[in-house]
Amino acid sequence: MNHTRDVLLAAPLFVIIISGTASAHEVGGRFTAPIPLELLFGGAAVTVAITALLLAFTVNEPPTDPTGLSVGRVSPSVATGARVASRGLFFIAFVLVIVIGFLGKQVQAENFATIFLWPVWLKGVAIVSALIGSPWAVLSPWKTLYDGLVHLEGEPIAVLGEYPSWLDVWPALGGFLIWIGILENLTVAPRSPRLTALLITSYTVVMLVGGLAFGPQWFRRADALAVLYRLFGRVAPITLESTTSGGCRMDLRWPWLGCLYSVSSIAVAAFVIATVYTVSFDGFTSTPEFQILLFGVREALGVGRSVSVLLYLLGFSGFVAVFISVSRLTQRLAGAQQVEWAVAVFAFAPTVLPIAAAYEIAHNYPFVLGNAGQLVAVLWSFMGLGHGPSVDLLAWLSLSAYWWSQVLLIVVGHIVAVIAAHYVAMARYPTVTAARRGHVPLTLLMIGYTVLSLWIVSRPIVTG
Repeated sequence: MNHTRDVLLAAPLFVIIISGTASAHEVGGRFTAPIPLELLFGGAAVTVAITALLLAFTVNEPPTDPTGLSVGRVSPSVATGARVASRGLFFIAFVLVIVIGFLGKQVQAENFATIFLWPVWLKGVAIVSALIGSPWAVLSPWKTLYDGLVHLEGEPIAVLGEYPSWLDVWPALGGFLIWIGILENLTVAPRSPRLTALLITSYTVVMLVGGLAFGPQWFRRADALAVLYRLFGRVAPITLESTTSGGCRMDLRWPWLGCLYSVSSIAVAAFVIATVYTVSFDGFTSTPEFQILLFGVREALGVGRSVSVLLYLLGFSGFVAVFISVSRLTQRLAGAQQVEWAVAVFAFAPTVLPIAAAYEIAHNYPFVLGNAGQLVAVLWSFMGLGHGPSVDLLAWLSLSAYWWSQVLLIVVGHIVAVIAAHYVAMARYPTVTAARRGHVPLTLLMIGYTVLSLWIVSRPIVTG
């Protein structure tokens, strides 16, 4: 474990000495550094490769104690109060999204719906989940509504019985692809308060109908946000666990420890791949290359903007195919061809979650902070109280600091993924040699994805 810790801490330092030329998302301007981007990409790739090589010859068994280090406890009264307050405040914000979205000023930067839902809710809760675990079981407004109806009814409501096992998380995956993948990235919905309110109202109807039909499991397995935030929570270096007394225990752990156990089904594995793919696609849509591709395909096919949806879905299918192929190659090189390929996919899918979480944080934390500072001012204006106070939460962040933070987060995320994949290979295959061979395809995949991710964040931002 000491060798692994040294690798994790030293690798980002290697990247600090390398530089390139790039523009930054959400911060604006242009940052020019003295060394070409090609050297940055090469240095990052070498860093990830060296990490895998050191692991191969210094770590020969999976962690014997995958639990974290307990660092504190919260009393039941304080924990309960925090849960109630958080749930209540978030539910109020949820109601305001709908009300102000429909009735407020239809300007993206001046409406609570667009400022809160897309940056603070969707991205902010994702970042919180990647840092301290998913809070969605407490915050979910749809579960809050359902619990209120259950309280009135006096017993759990499930008109059609238990949640069907065959549904798995497929409804959540569909919701994720439509809401996060398509509507957020490829439509004007994030810029329209009214469309934002309509979207959240429609999703609320679906969630409530499903919950009343199948009970509370619907909110855990069919809600796209519940599954997404839970997956991000696997990477959290801090975990908050409820105790039997109603309190809370805080643990510290290595961020790869939550990625060492398999997902339960092909649906969850597909969701993991969709998460990794979509956070990168989000960044790719802001590049000139995407615009060239988009307009080129539109002209070639003679279709409208809907072709962007086709590009998104084709890209997702390609990611799935690549990951399955790499997993099968891993099995073959490790001498485990007799094991079904899906088993390898289930085992290795969680190891790419650190990549998704790192990119989510790197790409979106200025987006979250910048909009969070405007919430009070927007509410103040909606209530007719004039110009309210706003807080510039990005005053401390220079363009160069933001760009370097992206580089560091992305490279560290890939290093954590390599460590997780190595441990999974050590646990799955009978010999150290087999595990080393099996780890090679995943390492190559992660090296390639490191370069791709850095290339995306290095591209000039397309506006309008």
